[in-house]
Amino acid sequence: MADTDIQTAVTRALEDAPERNFRETVDLAINLRDLDLNEPSNRVDESVVLPSGTGQETTIIVFAEGETAVRAEEVADEVLSGADLADLGDDTDAAKDLADETDFFIAEEAMMQDIARHLGTVLGPRGKMPDPLSIDDDVVETVNRMKNTVQVRSRDRRTFHTRVGAEDMGAEDIADNIDVILRRLHANLEKGPQNIDSVYVKTTMGPSVEVA
Repeated sequence: MADTDIQTAVTRALEDAPERNFRETVDLAINLRDLDLNEPSNRVDESVVLPSGTGQETTIIVFAEGETAVRAEEVADEVLSGADLADLGDDTDAAKDLADETDFFIAEEAMMQDIARHLGTVLGPRGKMPDPLSIDDDVVETVNRMKNTVQVRSRDRRTFHTRVGAEDMGAEDIADNIDVILRRLHANLEKGPQNIDSVYVKTTMGPSVEVA
């Protein structure tokens, strides 16, 4: 369960958000300090499974063949074969559009080398190279887990954002999501909490409320 200070901040952010005619997301802004982000090893790049879900649709594409492809069709937004992969490799614009429209890619391990060859220059810079699926992994379970996953990525910026929910979720659920992200950062940053300068939560169009 999240710290009451986090839940209080989320409640304020939800209450202070003006009425909109669309469903707003809830975002977390994280400001780092005392880190040289020109050094790639210091950058934040984490896939975090949110315990309360993202509150939004997550687009997932699976590269697979055979039985894995058949099972993936039950849960993925799209399943692409080796032939589809080769076609994308010949159409850079289509590959870029697909990358920009997709949250996560998953691929059978046997296809990873071909993906790197055909799509590495498109997916790599976007931080969207597929998560490899081993022969022991359940593709349905993997896709369902990824639907509740967000990418927490700083690149070379001290301030970065990630989605933590939607405005119609409860404040407690959103706070639990934030708590999981902050705990991951505390565990993985060089100086833990000392590398975090400040954290703010806000709806898409609402005012920012300081969390920490």
